[in-house]
Amino acid sequence: MSVPDRPTHICASSACNCHLTRRDVLRLGALSAAAAMAPLLKMRDARAQSFKGDDQPVRIGYLPITDAATLLVAHGRKLYEAEGLRTEPPRLFRSWAQLVEAFIAGQVNVIHMLSPATLWLRYGSKFPAKVVAWNHMSGSALTVRPDIDAVSDLGGKVVAIPFWYSVHNVVLQRLLRENSLEPVSRPRDGGLKDNEVNLIVLPPAEMVSAAANKGIAGFIVADPFNAAAESLGVGKVLRFTGDVWKDHACCVLTLAEQDIAQRPEWVQRVTNAAVKAQLWIRGNESETAQLLARDAPGKYTPHNLQVLDKVLSSADYRNYEASGVVRHKDWGQRRIDFQPYPFPSYTEELVRSLRLTRVEGNAEFLQELDPAFAARDLVDDRYVRRAIEDVGGLEAFGVRGGWTRSEVLG
Repeated sequence: MSVPDRPTHICASSACNCHLTRRDVLRLGALSAAAAMAPLLKMRDARAQSFKGDDQPVRIGYLPITDAATLLVAHGRKLYEAEGLRTEPPRLFRSWAQLVEAFIAGQVNVIHMLSPATLWLRYGSKFPAKVVAWNHMSGSALTVRPDIDAVSDLGGKVVAIPFWYSVHNVVLQRLLRENSLEPVSRPRDGGLKDNEVNLIVLPPAEMVSAAANKGIAGFIVADPFNAAAESLGVGKVLRFTGDVWKDHACCVLTLAEQDIAQRPEWVQRVTNAAVKAQLWIRGNESETAQLLARDAPGKYTPHNLQVLDKVLSSADYRNYEASGVVRHKDWGQRRIDFQPYPFPSYTEELVRSLRLTRVEGNAEFLQELDPAFAARDLVDDRYVRRAIEDVGGLEAFGVRGGWTRSEVLG
């Protein structure tokens, strides 16, 4: 099973003949079988043996979304090198399936991964992945066509999600249930009842064009694709996910347990760089947008500066509060925010919420997974706590109350 180091392109049209979406779902489902996982693990072992100790370079894998900002800023500002690490050019992937396969195969070793997908990866597919920090908070939205004014208007329509195991899917289905709508998964030509919403998986890069061509009624995904739809006039933000689940994690910094066991100092340095990058982003919104823009030297994303600046600007988010799109102004949030500590209460609530969420494939592991155990076993917070303390503690990120919190869902 070969895994491309880099995608050949990013689709600009829903008419693109990639046919990756359904295949990606099937490929990921197959990873639950040992036979499918074996060749990828063999590739990982062979690569791991070529490095000793902390000599291993940082090989970032990412999707072109602002969720990857922490890793890309750390690379662009040479924060890894400041920690004494070597780096390779970050590798952009078109879909979560490609990124997961490359991570298992060891082609990349530092990734941002959807937080629910880490549960599936560790407990569903039995790959020993570990979360060492959060990559960001919030940063996603439910975007719909201009003629749709409420969640209840989505009945009988098609909505795209980026991945079954995503906080986007969790939040969307929560909103659907609150509006007496039932999520289903059917072929596009299948009939829908007025109270049904058909969920399909699309790579984020295809969502805007699919909405523009009216192939879908809306999508829920990470920015800047929501901002891009707004900028093009083909969609509008109906709800921000952070306005449904306060300060939720979306993507998390994910490493292989093998690296944690064999290279603890390397892990600490990687985590230090990520924490310092997040702190810098919080105070340098405009500069972050410039660094990530397609015209910047790093060419990290295909997005223009205007769209990225809209996502990262705290001032722009205030406009949504004034218009009423944001329901919980008292939560004092940003469109996307950065705070690296992985609160255990979030992982516990995530497990409980996933049990109520429709996903494709074998999800039996969720019913047997104890939320408190998952929070202890999936997450290793030793490195991020040390890194946070070294930059002034949680207060440096605007967090009060210490290392515990209660989850707030609106």
